[in-house]
Amino acid sequence: MPYRPTLRQLEYVLALAECGHFGKAARRCHVAQPTLSVQIGLVEDGLGVQLFERTSAAVLTTPVGERFVHGARVTLAAMNDLMDAVAQDTRSLGGTVRLGTPPSFGPYFLPTFLPPLHRKYPDLKIYIVEDLPAAIETAIAEGTLDCGVGPSCDEPSLAYIPIGTERLYLGVPADHRLADRPAVAAADIRGQRLLALGSGHRLLENVRHLADVSGAVMVDDYVGTSLDAIRQMVSIGMGCSLFPELYARAEFRNAEDVRLLEIEGWAERRSVGLYFRATTGRRGHFEELAAEARRAADALAIGAGAGEG
Repeated sequence: MPYRPTLRQLEYVLALAECGHFGKAARRCHVAQPTLSVQIGLVEDGLGVQLFERTSAAVLTTPVGERFVHGARVTLAAMNDLMDAVAQDTRSLGGTVRLGTPPSFGPYFLPTFLPPLHRKYPDLKIYIVEDLPAAIETAIAEGTLDCGVGPSCDEPSLAYIPIGTERLYLGVPADHRLADRPAVAAADIRGQRLLALGSGHRLLENVRHLADVSGAVMVDDYVGTSLDAIRQMVSIGMGCSLFPELYARAEFRNAEDVRLLEIEGWAERRSVGLYFRATTGRRGHFEELAAEARRAADALAIGAGAGEG
């Protein structure tokens, strides 16, 4: 294999050519003079050419040395450009992020999450896709999305970083027998009809769990396509349902047709986080995104542990 000088050796050669003195070149490179002399000798021996003519008055670059020094400058400049590009990429988290989020979470979280992120990374472009959690997970696994933010995922090929938890509230019609209570026990809704979002929504699993522990009945003849649709069905007395905290804060303000109740003795929360392909080469980018998302969750008081109690 042909001899290949190291980048550090190229720096020594360039310094000696520009300084014309071993001592000055060594000081510029922050090494001892014997170290620089040995490394220059190794380069000349490895290449089989004399790059420098040593005289008692100065160190002169030979004609072949001039050509080598020019090549060394080009090589080191290219390496510096590459490192600058990598640094810029790090500062902008890769430049572009395709982010998936479910409509039951994203609209209530992103307004707090995105503005500080854009202030910190002004060159970062984020493309938002709203879809069902299951569809987002598939898109990330297949590479059409980079990452997702929302309820916890169960796709084994994805890495998940939790950022917080949301409380889950029971929504009942305003004229329901339980509507005047601030909280109910799970046993109080035994036999009640529970409405749920359709397949692909993580909230469906939470409703199933509540039905299992309370004795409530999952409604089979209606599948909601959105939390707004579920809320409308609850308001006209078609059943009860669960609503996550951020949605409840935003959409139930001044609501008169549906009452939100806490469920005593049922500690289930909705874990939310950021997830991405476990094999990605951009793990550092997504870990930083998760850290920013956790700060947003803390600002919304749904950070880790904020919803416990």
